Amino acid sequence: MSEEPRKNLSREERLAAKLRENLRRRKAQARALSDSDAANATESLPNPASES
Repeated sequence: MSEEPRKNLSREERLAAKLRENLRRRKAQARALSDSDAANATESLPNPASES
């Protein structure tokens, strides 16, 4: 059965694995948000007047 290895894990090990998974997911979401915010910010900035 595929559930067999999971039954052998202690509660702490299962919680630690879930926390690591959650952290990876949240970091990926934060990176995606910051990337989209940076892209939106650069798109909305006006072109600076060139000084000659």
